[in-house]
Amino acid sequence: MRAHEIRPAIVDLVFAGDGTVQLDMSLILEAALAEIGAGHGDTDDSPNAERYDQLRLLGEAELAAEFERFKARFLEGVNIAADGTNLPLEVVNLDLDPVGDTDFARLSRLSLTGQLPAGAKDVVFSFDQAFGPSVIRVPDAQGEYSYSAYLGDGSPSEPIPVVGGLTVSASQVFFDYIGIGFTHIVPKGLDHILFVVGLFLLSPRLKPLLIQITSFTLAHSVTLALAMLGIISVPASIVEPLIAASIVFIAVENLATNKLSPWRPFVVFGFGLLHGLGFAGVLTEIGLSPAHFASGLIAFNVGVEAGQLAVVAGCYALFGAWFSDKSWYRARVTMPMSLAIACVAVWWFAERTGLVA
Repeated sequence: MRAHEIRPAIVDLVFAGDGTVQLDMSLILEAALAEIGAGHGDTDDSPNAERYDQLRLLGEAELAAEFERFKARFLEGVNIAADGTNLPLEVVNLDLDPVGDTDFARLSRLSLTGQLPAGAKDVVFSFDQAFGPSVIRVPDAQGEYSYSAYLGDGSPSEPIPVVGGLTVSASQVFFDYIGIGFTHIVPKGLDHILFVVGLFLLSPRLKPLLIQITSFTLAHSVTLALAMLGIISVPASIVEPLIAASIVFIAVENLATNKLSPWRPFVVFGFGLLHGLGFAGVLTEIGLSPAHFASGLIAFNVGVEAGQLAVVAGCYALFGAWFSDKSWYRARVTMPMSLAIACVAVWWFAERTGLVA
């Protein structure tokens, strides 16, 4: 059964105008029930992975029953504090999807409400890190997000005014999204990491490697921007298998030739277009404030590029600096590592296309 990247719970904070506050949540409920935790890049990394795998096989009624048994613990971990006082919350809606294709994480939706004390000026949101990371968003009347923040470690949000919205500086958004982009590569983006490692293995010389990385970055920046603007949209069920196939191609090419072809940067550019669609899924979930759309998008790309360069630096420190000029480098490093990457990516492709359960 396929492991899943730990995706954040997306929480929309709505002030109803009648003294109540509502939290509309979209999350992988099974990960919260299993308390997978925010400290893992993938569900398989958690000691509770077996529990998670059991939960994701449950039908709607069975999963609802599991949540009912867990509800008191869940409500302990979802906190809204108004002027320093925690509000009692209750679950008013739970919407579960059928089991469906277990190769992809199932999203559940639930709504919680609480009563604001009279005269409350602001609220602070926090989400227990045992349930995973979260994103808190504040939609405006037009459905855009005047505020969004990624809370990766259970830390509380900034105080969010009940009236008037929250102004976030462009510099804060920029640095926040650099961090989101970086962590999406290191440590969470294993498929992207293996792609970059595959590029490194054929030719660890820095100049041609940086040309390929730049080509990859330009390509994924294009499709990421187009997807975020709503110009293109491709389902994850198509994008994810193709990303796995791109890794297979690079690894097999490493096995078939010992020379860097002049057209490889163009191939890498094409694959970068695919990976950009994968990155778009992350930013779509988090949401970008219209006021900071451009800076957030640029910052995310900067973070992704920094993550990729960190992978290259790690590879160079481990292999390139010491062994790349040795006669046995290809036989003992490039070939076995490329074969291992190809095997992993072939398995991912089979999982993502439903060829294996």
